[in-house]
Amino acid sequence: MKRTLLFSAVGMMTLITGAASPASDKTKSEEAFDRLASLKGEWKGEQDGVKISLIYTLTANGSALMEEFRPESGPVMITMFTVDDDHLIATHYCSAKNQPQMVTSAITDVQKPLAFSLARITGLKSPDDWHNTGLTVIQKDNDHLTQEWTYQSKGKSGRTVFRYTRVPRRTS
Repeated sequence: MKRTLLFSAVGMMTLITGAASPASDKTKSEEAFDRLASLKGEWKGEQDGVKISLIYTLTANGSALMEEFRPESGPVMITMFTVDDDHLIATHYCSAKNQPQMVTSAITDVQKPLAFSLARITGLKSPDDWHNTGLTVIQKDNDHLTQEWTYQSKGKSGRTVFRYTRVPRRTS
């Protein structure tokens, strides 16, 4: 009887340990993406007096995080976040009708802010046209998010900082 209990306990530990190991096999970039995916849900902020709603949705079987930027007035914009080898990619579908693709450097610390830099851009008619050149995502805690966007227009660079607070999930 004691031997049966011992083998049962060892068997259960093996199952538990085996089930836990795939999570530890994740790369740093996959871990960073999982942290980013924890933004799932709705966020509220305000920029220059305009109320903004962000909605994060995990899609494509968990391989892409879609951010919908919904200002109170004005066009909706989308940013898609994905993993690519040892870094993350953010592709922004801008109301300026261009699509900057920004990448992080190789992820070494999943707790640090994610800094994306412009790698390429589609839909840009002229280098002088307004376009984003970078994005830093700062997750202060589970309920506070800061985004720092950099941009260029007519040869000049600028930076806009957005601060958001998570909208509590409604309980039924």
